Amino acid sequence: MVTTRRRILAKALTWRATATLDTFIITYFVTGSGAWATSIASIEVLTKIAIYYAHERAWSWVKWGRG
Repeated sequence: MVTTRRRILAKALTWRATATLDTFIITYFVTGSGAWATSIASIEVLTKIAIYYAHERAWSWVKWGRG
């Protein structure tokens, strides 16, 4: 099975939306501040999309575990 770059990008974006919402909720409950939660979630989403995409691209080169 060939994994396309568009599929990897779509997976990265949908995962980040879910994970960023989680970060926002946790930060809000810990700090009680919507402003802090928004700031942290905004920074986190940008850095982690890039990290996740690079991680998926690296794993696309690994043959281990493919059928």
